[in-house]
Formats: sequence, C-alpha cells, structure tokens
Amino acid sequence: MKTKYIAIAVLLGSMVGLNSCKDFLDEEPRSGVTSGVYYQNEAQAIENVNTLYRLGTPVTYASAGSAYIGPSASINTMLTGYFTNSYEGQELVTLYARQLTRQQNTRIVSNTMNGIWNDSYRAINVANGAIKHIPGIAMNDANLQKRLVGEAKFFRAFNYFYLVKTFGAIPLPTEPYESLENIYLARTEVPQVYALIEADLKEAVDVLPASVFASNGHRITKFAAAMALANVYLQQGKFADAATYAKMVVNSPHSLTSNDDLAMNSAYNKLRKTDDLPEVIYAYEYDASISNSSWWPTYAFSSSATSVFSTYSIFERVFGPTDRFLNVYTPDDLRIKPNQFYHWEYTNPNNGKKWTSNVAGVWYYFDEEALLSSGRGTKDWNFYRYAEALLIAAEATARSANSVTAEAAGYLARIKARASTSGKTAAQFTTELQVLSLNAFVEEVWTERLRELPLEFKMWDDCLRTGKFPVISATTKGAVTYQNLVGAANGSGAVFKETDLVWPISLDELQRNPELTQNPGYQDQ
Repeated sequence: MKTKYIAIAVLLGSMVGLNSCKDFLDEEPRSGVTSGVYYQNEAQAIENVNTLYRLGTPVTYASAGSAYIGPSASINTMLTGYFTNSYEGQELVTLYARQLTRQQNTRIVSNTMNGIWNDSYRAINVANGAIKHIPGIAMNDANLQKRLVGEAKFFRAFNYFYLVKTFGAIPLPTEPYESLENIYLARTEVPQVYALIEADLKEAVDVLPASVFASNGHRITKFAAAMALANVYLQQGKFADAATYAKMVVNSPHSLTSNDDLAMNSAYNKLRKTDDLPEVIYAYEYDASISNSSWWPTYAFSSSATSVFSTYSIFERVFGPTDRFLNVYTPDDLRIKPNQFYHWEYTNPNNGKKWTSNVAGVWYYFDEEALLSSGRGTKDWNFYRYAEALLIAAEATARSANSVTAEAAGYLARIKARASTSGKTAAQFTTELQVLSLNAFVEEVWTERLRELPLEFKMWDDCLRTGKFPVISATTKGAVTYQNLVGAANGSGAVFKETDLVWPISLDELQRNPELTQNPGYQDQ
C-alpha cells in the first residue's frame, strides 16, 4: 500500500487517499493556506482533510523520528518512573519527567512542548478550515461532504483532547486563521474544551460509516470516533456515556484477536507483526517504499544490538520497562513470557549473532523484515484496539450500574482469558470477578489496563483521570495497590506534586502570545 504526503494550510503533512491506502503517499509535499480560496472544489477539500491523518496528535503518538527518544506521547509514561530511556542523559526531557523536576527545568522541557503545541494547532487550523468551507463546496455526493466534515471534526477533537490533557486550559479557536486578526487567544477553561470535543465526536459518530477501519480505506469510521468519545467520557468520569460509546465499539464488526498458540502465533505476536486485524479500530499506516516507520524497530533492543544487525546504525532502549513494572504481571500471564510483549535475548538467524540483556527489551516493537533485511519498518502503529474498548466497557458499565454486573465482569474476563496460560475460560473469570466489590473490580480493571496497554502510552492518562498511582509490589508478582496520585512516590522514588499534573506552556509560545499565562509552578520566561 502507498500513501500520499500533502501539506495544506500553513503546514507540511501527509495524507491518506480517499478510496485506497495506495493513494496516500505518492505526491510531493506542497504548501498553502486555509483561506477559502483553497476550498473551491472537491479535490481541494479531500486534500485538506487528508492532511489531518499525518499531522498533530497522530504524529505525537506514532512518529519514531529519532533513534534516541521515542514519540512525544511516550514521554508522559516516564512520569510514572516505571519506564526509562537509556539515553536520558542526552534526552533530558525524559530524565526530568522521570525525576519530576520539570518545574526547575522549564526551558529544556518546553522545547518539546513547543513542538506538540505548534503541530497540534496547525492540525486544528486545517480542521477549522475544512469545517468552515467544505459545506459550501458543490459536490455530487452529499455523503462525501458529510464524511469529510466528520473526519475533520474527529481530528479537531483528537488534537484538542491531547492538548487539554497535557496543558489543562488552552486556547480554543474554532475558526481558521485567515487573517492576522484574532490570532492571539487566551486560555479557555477545561470544561468548555471538553464540550467542543464531545460535540465534534458525536457528529463524527453520526455521519461516518459503520465500517471496520481496514475495509474503509484506512479512513476514520463511526467506531473510531465512538472509541475516541468513550475515552473522552472516561477521562472526565462520565461513566454512563463512556459505557454507551464503548459498547457501540464492542458490538461492532471489530473483534478481539485470538491465540492460535501461546508462542509465536499468540494474539500479541499477531498484533505485533500483522496489520489490518479486526482488533484494530484506528491505526497510523506505514509503508516500506514511501513512509516507513523510521526508528521504531530499533526500540526493541538496547545499544549492543548494533553488533547483531547491520540494517540500523543505532539501537537504544528509548522506552523500556523497569523490572519493578514487570512485576505487574502474574507468573501465568502470557504477556510476560519471552517473545510476547517483552524479550531478553535474540539470535539473528542470518548470522548467528546473539543479543542478550538483563533488562527487558520491547518485543512488541520487533519488526523482523526491517531488522533482518530491509532496514525499513512497515508495521502500522495502533492507536485504538478492541481490547481497550472492552476495558472501558468493563469499568464504565460497573461504575454506571454501581455494581459488578455479569456484563461488566464479562468484558474484563475476555481480556484476562486471552492472557492466561492456565487454560481458564472467560466464563470462569466472569464468575470469579462477580464476587469482587465494586472498588476491587474497578481496581482490577485499572491493573489489567497496566498489563494490556503499557506499550501504547496510555498509563499517564489513567493516573490523571483516576487521581491514583499504581504501586506495583516489588516482591509479589501481580500485586498492585493504588494511592492518591499527589503525594505518592513514582517508580523512581520521586514524589508527585500538584504541579506535576500538567506540562508547562512553551516559553516560546508565551512570548508569541501575550494573552497566555503559564501553568503554576513553571517558569514564565
């Protein structure tokens, strides 16, 4: 499959083709502005919306453009102290995140925040232009027009959701910047930001096709929008609404990947190496010839792997779990077995050279063809999976019902059964889970999220929304307790402060926009 890169509206980006992935990477970048002049016909409308697929928040999660530091979204997990970057002496933002010392190092960490802020608002500006102008374009297909606006609203919401979780109150432009007027906006309070996000995603759910992502030309679907909306509601503690939209995904044509065996044909290995599985609700596409995954395959190993492979010049453990984190798994959990989510040794079948490590590498990032021959990763990055929909449905259903119903227990049981090496069935897990108190069940869901989603940068969001920090036992495998986040010690021993809950506004942005104020605890110049 190919993909086209096109940059529209004061930015460079790339785009997905309307009918086929192959349509999305074969043009050279070009630039323009969001003025209505650039929304005169259907082709221009498609180009502008296509830009959103590879701009802003999708890139924040999926781009592995550096050999020494992972995607910007990965840095949030460093706050927990349970994951580390072996190159943190150079990539100081990861060090200061792990040590919870960002406040006294605002200038250094704000450089990364500046990139997130600028890229997200560029995407929002493109989306605003599409939302404003596309309804006025004459199109033969009214459904296409609605779909394009729905996709633009999805991406506007997707970017605002990341920004509000990162910075708290933020500027909330809903019109494209087509002149120098009203460029500098003050911060909008968090509830108003969420209100726009919810409205955008509800409209996207209403107008986008009820299709599986892979069969919809890798374009956003009703179920991707519903999944995002379920996350938005969960983050706010609106559990009944979260349950409604999570169950929309659970009852969709998407499904959980099954184990063919408990070795290389496990569900986790299928997810690692296979694109377009029904479990995938939304992903970022990579292609060997036009848009490869850059340094992603190297993140599976540590620096000594340079002696094992000739395809990449640098290997770094840029997002590696600590041994303390790995204690989150019980001994019979498939995900902790070698060559499932993690690994400790690998022998190159081409030259017999062996990599070994006393700390875990991330097998989930291993791309065999890239590492052994091509040097070009092709594995898509999964943003949303069906497994996460089940976990949201489990927690939100129980909380909205104020009891551990068979339905809620059944959702969680499916995740546990897939990960079990004991042969226990989902029905057996369901029976066991139903005897738990509501609080114990909810914490069991949180713990299962730690086990299922640690490599997709979801952990800090859970800390923020719950106000709790998972204290993983150093001695008893699988044992986790939860403490109030502020005042708890993270996995590296640093103690969370109230000011640690958001990142600083970029110092450059504060200079550019006199209407902005800095988050408490951080330098403003």
